[in-house]
Amino acid sequence: MPSIPPILHRRVEPLPWHARPAALVWRRECALAGVFLLLLAAALLGSSVAQPAHYHDFADQRSWGWLPHAMDVLSNLPFALWGMVGGWALLRAVRACAVDAATAAMAGLFFAGLWVTAAVSASYHLQPGDAGLVWDRGGMVLAFAGLLGLAAMQAVSVRAGMALATAVLVLGPLSVHAWSLTGNVLPWAVLQGGGMVLILGFACLRPAQARELPVRWALLIAIYALAKLLELGDHAVYEWTGQLVSGHSLKHVVAACAAWPVVTALLAARKFRAESTAPSIRTCSRSKRGRVGVQSG
Repeated sequence: MPSIPPILHRRVEPLPWHARPAALVWRRECALAGVFLLLLAAALLGSSVAQPAHYHDFADQRSWGWLPHAMDVLSNLPFALWGMVGGWALLRAVRACAVDAATAAMAGLFFAGLWVTAAVSASYHLQPGDAGLVWDRGGMVLAFAGLLGLAAMQAVSVRAGMALATAVLVLGPLSVHAWSLTGNVLPWAVLQGGGMVLILGFACLRPAQARELPVRWALLIAIYALAKLLELGDHAVYEWTGQLVSGHSLKHVVAACAAWPVVTALLAARKFRAESTAPSIRTCSRSKRGRVGVQSG
């Protein structure tokens, strides 16, 4: 009777942590929840911070005919222009099936926020005051929510991105309302500063999605940092330029350019999709038309 060969046991090494998608997502979601709770605690428990008394005293007070504070008002036009360009790029990417529904929703929210920001910021600068600033900051919340949601979806998960965007949409207006009632600007400062810290952290992580939107987050952060420096140096820039343009006016122009990395990412995703998977694009388009036909029938 032939002998039965012994069963050879081979030790199977477990996959490294970064190669296990479920573990990667879970750990990053937990880390994001922890950072979010820390920021929330800082906003609620931190010492009250008053807004500077001369916050509304911008350097450029010039009027152009009937238009008061003309440069600070007109410099908001780039927000609307980038919102329009972003909407065009997003529509092209969606038609080419280059982005999924969740990514498209976050990008759409971001570009819509730019349009709202252009309107409310221009209105505020016509007659700067706390009442107008409430609307100005409230409008910015839309853009913040879309941008943070987009970054979180790519670095963590779609679920985390949607949850973070929803939290910003809820807590952002609440922080503005709390400032209007108490004068404490800390919650709003934490929302802005903490949001950029989160984006910086997301930029340092390898994408969790296989099909990522190639946003150059480092460039976006650099644009935001430059805009804040111009805002803080409003009067200094006005003097350095021979009272030609103020730092606050330039801040609007630079901040609007934060849409540039998102727009270029959408165009790049569409180009890559068109070049690498042209047959699937046609299939996607036919399936869309088929669904429309079924619905209409």
